[in-house]
Amino acid sequence: MVGQMMTPSQRMIVAAAIAVLALAAPWFAYPVFLMTALCFALFACAFNLLIGYVGLLSFGHAAFLGGAGYGSAHAAKVWGLPPEAAILFGTLVATVLGAVIGALTIRSRGIYFANVTLAFAQMIFFFSVQAKFTGGEDGIQAVPRGALLGVLDLRQTYTMYFTVLVIFLLGFLVVYRAIHSPFGQVLKAIRENEPRAVSLGYRAEHYKLIAFVLSATLSGLAGATKAIVFQLASLTDVHWTMSGEVVLMTLLGGLGTIFGPVVGAFIVIGLENYLAQLGAWVTIVQGAIFVICVLTFRRGVVGELGRLLRRPL
Repeated sequence: MVGQMMTPSQRMIVAAAIAVLALAAPWFAYPVFLMTALCFALFACAFNLLIGYVGLLSFGHAAFLGGAGYGSAHAAKVWGLPPEAAILFGTLVATVLGAVIGALTIRSRGIYFANVTLAFAQMIFFFSVQAKFTGGEDGIQAVPRGALLGVLDLRQTYTMYFTVLVIFLLGFLVVYRAIHSPFGQVLKAIRENEPRAVSLGYRAEHYKLIAFVLSATLSGLAGATKAIVFQLASLTDVHWTMSGEVVLMTLLGGLGTIFGPVVGAFIVIGLENYLAQLGAWVTIVQGAIFVICVLTFRRGVVGELGRLLRRPL
C-alpha cells in the first residue's frame, strides 16, 4: 500500500503538492471544467471501489448518479432546501436505491450481476422519463445554488469550486480509508478467492452489499453535487451511456488503483471539453483513443506508472 511504502515526510510533501495544485487550479483552468471533472472523479472512485476491490462489474451506476441528481435538484428548487440539505437528500436517495438494488442483485455473479444492475438502471431511466417531478425530457432546470450554511454564496464561481473540491476530498478520503482498513482487506480477499474467504468465516454477501451501498452513496454524492453545480438534473445522468462512461474512466486511469479513476475522469472530461467542436465525431475519437490506451497501457495510465515506479498508486 502506498501509505506504508512512503515515509511521513514524503506523504506530507505529496499532500502539500496536491493541496497547492488544487488551490491554484481555478486560476489556471476553467473552473466549470474542474468542477465537472471533480464530480466525475468522485463518481469513478466510487465505481472503482466496487469493481476494483470487490470484483463486481455494475452497468447500472448511472441510476445512483442521476437519481441523486434528481433528488437534490427537486429538494433545492421545489422544497427550497439549502444546498447542503439538498445534497444530503440526494445522497440519501442514492443510498436507498443502492440498498434496494444491492439486496436484490448481490447474489448474482459475473455477467449476470452486470446485466441485472443494467436492468434496474433502465427501470430508473424510464421512471425518470415518465415521472412528473423529474420534468421528463426537459429535466429539472434553473436549480438555485443558494448559500452554503447560510453564509457562502454558491453563485460565486470560486466559492462553488472550493465547495466541490472539499466534497470530492471528503469522498476520496472515505474511499481511501475503506480500502486501507480491515474491511478493505476482506473485500480484496473476497475478490481473490470468495470460497476461501467464506471458509474463514466471513459473510461474503454481507461485505459485498456494504461495499455496493457505499459505492452507491458516494456516486449519489457526486450526482447531487453535480446537479447543484450545473443547476440542472437531466436524463443524461441516468442513461446507460453514463454507466459505460464511468467504466471507461476507471479502465483508462487504472482499475484497482487509488488515483487511477481521478486521472481517468480528468482525461475523459478533458477530451469531451476540448474535442467538443468535432460534434458527433467526439465519440469515435474517444473510442480510438481508448483502444490505443488499452493496447498501450493495459494497467491504465496510473497502473503503468505504478509499475514503472515499482509501487502501487
